[in-house]
Amino acid sequence: MASSSASQISLLFVVFVGVLLLSSTVVDGFASGLKLPSSRARSRGRQWTNLTLSVSHFGARGDGCGDDTQAFVEAWKRACSSRALAVIEIPADYVCLIRPIQLGGPCKGKITLLVSGTIIAPSDPDAWNGLDPHKWLYFHGVKDFVVTGGGIINGRGQEWWASSCKKKTSNPCRHAPTAVTFHRIKRLRVHDLTLINSQQMHMAFTACSLVKASHLQVIAPGTSPNTDGIHISSCTSITIEESMIKTGDDCISIVGNSSDILVRNIICGPGHGISTIDISIGSLGKSNSTAKVQKVQVDGAFISNTENGVRIKTWQGGQGYARNIMFKNILMSNVSNPIIIDQYYCDSKHPCENQTSAVRVYDIAFIGIKGTSATEDAIKFACSDIFPCENINLEDIQLSLGSGGVPTAYCWQASGSSSGDVVPPSCLSSVDSLIEQNVVVETKLHSMFR
Repeated sequence: MASSSASQISLLFVVFVGVLLLSSTVVDGFASGLKLPSSRARSRGRQWTNLTLSVSHFGARGDGCGDDTQAFVEAWKRACSSRALAVIEIPADYVCLIRPIQLGGPCKGKITLLVSGTIIAPSDPDAWNGLDPHKWLYFHGVKDFVVTGGGIINGRGQEWWASSCKKKTSNPCRHAPTAVTFHRIKRLRVHDLTLINSQQMHMAFTACSLVKASHLQVIAPGTSPNTDGIHISSCTSITIEESMIKTGDDCISIVGNSSDILVRNIICGPGHGISTIDISIGSLGKSNSTAKVQKVQVDGAFISNTENGVRIKTWQGGQGYARNIMFKNILMSNVSNPIIIDQYYCDSKHPCENQTSAVRVYDIAFIGIKGTSATEDAIKFACSDIFPCENINLEDIQLSLGSGGVPTAYCWQASGSSSGDVVPPSCLSSVDSLIEQNVVVETKLHSMFR
């Protein structure tokens, strides 16, 4: 039965990879050799269109040299003031240089941003002097927004990476922009796009609801610092699916007060250099803050040649919880830490102080996780002495050492249950009083996203 399940999951990803690579256009530079997503959304968008606003009509040159920011601003103003369905179009043969920009609502009607060509950022970090260093393309306060088109958004982050304190410890640590931020947006669809070489995070959803992101390619060198693929913070009802992410940091990270998150059919990696690519809950609780993340399901992922696989990470001293979280149907290939919970996370130049409070971690399930570990400890649960990890469920885990043999599991202050074949053998502690709770939790987790 386990072998059949693994074969089915493998077939799923073979088909998924094939779909992602069907397009005929090739991304230049770092992304060469990877095919762009289908731009079928372009023709579909025109069928919906009542008002089409090409940036060329507002003076955009689209040559990659001239500043097309104002043309973008004027097109947005016109679209936002229209009660008709408005489409802002970056034509397929345009390369638009856009400086840091904020485009917001409320708007009178629905807006579609059709990126059929390419949007590029200024290559010089000095372009952000006097501006918010966290933002490049920042959309906020709108409803019923669609971003699609089959085009490319290029953050040109090389100079930002070179001056990062992660690359050179003698440099001061400073903020760098997220390439595309969606803030306080309700009913958002983002699909059929390629994002490359962001200054820091590639795409962030903050305080959003009812979001679906699909058929995305997110690409940056493994040595690019803090270039998370997709970041979710303080959001509800978010779906991320059918996408490929290979960057220098977390593939997908979920933080803040987020709930009802579904991540499905994701290719994550390969990572190289300092890459820590994974699908991550956290980090949570930094600087004694409170964070609450719940009702998260990751269903279907292929993670290859990365430092971490699926991970929950919290700082000492925080408060809140990470609960009702399920990782299932995941393939690992040469991953150093396939399954990890770390309540002692410390991303700092200096050692972190021991603290008694912690973000609680409980009601967590790891189901149907298979593949190879690059290190001996394929499962690591390092939990708080004061607030141990509770109700951790392991089911149908089959991890082997890439070099051959059976890996081990490490547990500190972690309790729960296991069922089916679990390799390496579970190290979770259990007591009779927890058995009934574990059964209830497992049932809830299985039915959470029906």
